Amino acid sequence: MSTIISLIPLDAAYHTAALQGIYAATPSYWGLYHQPGSPSDQAAKDLAAAGATPGRFLLGIVKRIDTANPAAGAELIGVVDFRLQWPAADTAYVGMLMVAEPYQRLGIGTQAWSLLKPWLASTAHITKARIGVEQFNIAGLKFWQHQGFSVTGESDRMMVSDRFVRLLYLEQELVV
Repeated sequence: MSTIISLIPLDAAYHTAALQGIYAATPSYWGLYHQPGSPSDQAAKDLAAAGATPGRFLLGIVKRIDTANPAAGAELIGVVDFRLQWPAADTAYVGMLMVAEPYQRLGIGTQAWSLLKPWLASTAHITKARIGVEQFNIAGLKFWQHQGFSVTGESDRMMVSDRFVRLLYLEQELVV
């Protein structure tokens, strides 16, 4: 694994444009919903919704621009959207883990989950992580199963844009 990442809290005042750039760099995700790309205001909406929802966080997945020079800064290459204590007191619901397409299949998502998971268990005192994955998102289902999540057998239909989508729920017990 050659790219080393960190997770940082995203703030609408500083990160809206960079998050919108991540959304623009994931056309395959938006294509799953038959959209040509992300809505132009999606990052602003997501950051506002996170700020208005208790326990919801958007963490940026960042990597150094120059690994030999920390002063060169970092670049946003992905995002993790999750909510603590939802839908139950001991549960964290992962709404999305998205990595810009040029960085996909490099272990970035696995690293991000490996950083977040112990924090959820030890600091946030979460005992279970839950995620809903669109039934047609085979790559997403495989990714989360590879991370140790199991399909619960539960599902929901939800409206996304102009069509219904079936979410399949997966869970993982977290241990300190």
